[in-house]
This record gives sequence, structure tokens and C-alpha cells, in this order.
Amino acid sequence: METKEFEFRGSVLNGFLMLFVNIAVLILTIVGIVESIIMLDATDGTQGGWLLGLCGLMIIVNIIMWCGHMQLEPNEARVTTWFGKYTGTFAQTGFFWINPFYGTKKVSLRARNLDAEPIKVNDKTGNPVMIGLVLVWKLKDTYKALFEVDTQTMAATPNAVGGDMKGLMNALENFVRVQSDAALRQVAGQYAYDDEDTKTGEPTLRSSADEINEQLEQKLDERLALAGIEVVEARINYLAYAPEIAAVMLRRQQASAIITAREKIVEGAVSMVKMALDKLADEEIVELDDDKKAAMVSNLLVVLCGDDNAQPVVNTGTLNH
Repeated sequence: METKEFEFRGSVLNGFLMLFVNIAVLILTIVGIVESIIMLDATDGTQGGWLLGLCGLMIIVNIIMWCGHMQLEPNEARVTTWFGKYTGTFAQTGFFWINPFYGTKKVSLRARNLDAEPIKVNDKTGNPVMIGLVLVWKLKDTYKALFEVDTQTMAATPNAVGGDMKGLMNALENFVRVQSDAALRQVAGQYAYDDEDTKTGEPTLRSSADEINEQLEQKLDERLALAGIEVVEARINYLAYAPEIAAVMLRRQQASAIITAREKIVEGAVSMVKMALDKLADEEIVELDDDKKAAMVSNLLVVLCGDDNAQPVVNTGTLNH
């Protein structure tokens, strides 16, 4: 997307040099004031008055010059304006001095974290689910952040946004929070929670985390680009059924798990019974007719598939009539 941000092209002086100049001017002004007072007490009052007036003017100029100092730490920037007109973004690290009539707003370019509270949405099948995300974002385009979105009305204290970096970044965080909520609802509504009922093999919220996160990042990038914000990472960190259906869905999952386990048990039991019959026949340990085989199969299946431990019964009779 096209950006209107550009580097500040105005005059920038070393901050320590101008600090020395401002201190020197201040000292000279104080000396001039003292000298003018002495001259006023003497016979040359006219020159003393002119000197005092000049010193008063120098005090005003010196105060204005002190306002031109600015300090920037790594991953910080100053957005400059000249009586309302954008004049560029200054992002060099260090201590500098610029024309004090430039308006400056300090912004942070560091990565910030947003842990969004879980929200209730309806998945593709209409089931209410609770879903939350964690988002890492940072400011990429300072022009869009300050002039494309209304940070003044989004801030908790609107009047403090002008020169307060914390207020500005909090206002942008509110923008990110609202847009992440909308993007999360949009993405979650395109997928079912799971496909245990349909078995279609389509991506779901529970089984396709990577695809969901990729979709989420894409939607967030589209929404936050307006404010010059870059999404570093976005991931779903909470997923569960809504409380009103959680108990029912838990019982359904438990029933499904029990059925699956029973299928495995029966499959194993039939295999073991077949192996036992084949072993008896191969080694000619005992000859069983169809009725005896049916009784043996029934007893073995009861023992192998039952939940409780089998109670052994010793048969002292014979297998033959």
C-alpha cells in the first residue's frame, strides 16, 4: 500500500553543541542584565534601558531555543509538522536540536503485545464457541498512524495525545483491539469447531491451527494497514465451547471416545478368539463341535469385552456327552 511517510529534511544540529550555545547565551544575558542595572543606577540611564530591553528579548529567544532540543532512543521516532503541514519523520537515535517552531510528536516503533480476552462467536455450523487470540504488532508507517486514523477520540484522555507518546500508543492499541475482535469473528465464522459428526475432512478450528492463524494474520494485515500497523504474529490462544453447550458437547465427546474404545476392544477380542480356536485346532488339543465353539466364543468375548474382572469357574466335567 502506498505510503506518504518520508524522512525529515529540515536542518538538524548536534544537541550538545546547541546546549553549550544556549547556556552561553543564558550566561551572557544574565551578565547583560546585571550590567544594565548598574548603568541605570549611574548617569547613563538611556543606554542601560536599551541594554535591559535587549536582554529581555534575549531571554525570550533563549527560552524558545531551549524548546528545540530532542532526544530519541532506539526504535523511537518524531513526526514533525510545520504549522500543521507534515514535514517528515525523524528516526535517528541520539540528542539533537531542530527549529523549535516545528511541531513534534513522539511515537514508538517497538513491538507491542495484545492478549485479547476470549469472545463468543458462532462457528460455521452455528455452535457458540469462546475464542481468543494473542497479537504482536508494531508501528510501521508513522504518517498513517497519526493522520489517517483519529487517535484523539480513541484515547482515554484525548487532550494528552498531542505530545504524549503513551497516550498515542494506547489509542492505537484500542484501534488494534477493535479490529482484531472483528477479524477474529470473521475468521472463526468460516470454520467449524470440529468435524466429529460430519467427518468431511475440512479444516476446523481445533485441528487446523496453522491455517487458521495464517488466515487471521492476513485479515488483520488488511484491517490494520489503514493505521500503518504491521502484524508480526497472530495466534489463537484460547478455544472452547461456550458455557451453555460445553456440558452437552463434553458428553458427546465422551460418548464418541467410548464408542471408539469399544470398537478397538471388540476388534482385539475377535482376533484373540480366532487365534485361540486356530491354536486348539492346529495342535489338536481338543476337538470342538459347532455348539462348543459357539459357547467358547461367547465366553471369551464376555471375558475380553467386559468392564469387570471375570470370575473363573472350574469345570470338572467333560466336553463329550
